[in-house]
Amino acid sequence: MKKTSLFTICLTIFIVSWIFLRFVMGGIISAPIPNSVIAMYMGLILIAILVHVSVEDSRFTEFLRPVHETLVDDSKRTRRLVLVILIPLLMCGFSYTHIAQKTSPLGDPRQAHPKPPLELTYKDIVIDTMQDAQNPYRHYEKDDPELFKEHVDNGRRVYYQNCFYCHGDHLDGKGHFATALNPLPANFQDPGIIPNYQESFFFWRISKGGPGLPPAGTPWNTAMPIWEDFLTQEEIWDVIIFLSEYTGYTYRTFGEGH
Repeated sequence: MKKTSLFTICLTIFIVSWIFLRFVMGGIISAPIPNSVIAMYMGLILIAILVHVSVEDSRFTEFLRPVHETLVDDSKRTRRLVLVILIPLLMCGFSYTHIAQKTSPLGDPRQAHPKPPLELTYKDIVIDTMQDAQNPYRHYEKDDPELFKEHVDNGRRVYYQNCFYCHGDHLDGKGHFATALNPLPANFQDPGIIPNYQESFFFWRISKGGPGLPPAGTPWNTAMPIWEDFLTQEEIWDVIIFLSEYTGYTYRTFGEGH
């Protein structure tokens, strides 16, 4: 049985790594991975492969052997012919897909901020009506500032453990995965976001995520997970407090504005 060449093994590892990052990893973390991140990891994998094959002269020679045979061996003329045809076709296809003008998509009927339900729930537990529900830890801001600070700190922890990948280090919607998402993650630094919505609205959007949007919010392209499956009620309320404290914006109370 003919032994698989080192070049073939390395090429297989490189291709399988790309397939894993492109099609599998996004499903594991429930969010698409930006092309820039994939390119960075593939570059590291390529460097690792080159280091591995070049540590010994004999290994590097074995790695290059199939390439050398393809270029000079008369018995490999068919392989050379296939590569001479295939490589330009692949390059042309790659160039075309990046240069060709793309048709503008039809208007998306999805409402960015659809009307929430009448009742605010956590999993199957009814908390209150949407308009009457209050952050149970907000009163500590005046009644017990030290305890309120603990909730702010807990909200900061929750945010940077779960949310900053999409919403960014500075809550500006420019996280590592942001460019791969449609629509883009919310920019909490935008003065039109936090001041226009109640804390109960944010609790609903965070706890239910993209799958929890009503029909008016579909087709929902957002990658927002159903956070009530991972976070407690306190953690969700605390991260809502942190958003306000970090940005300096105050949430709207029922009856304010339009």
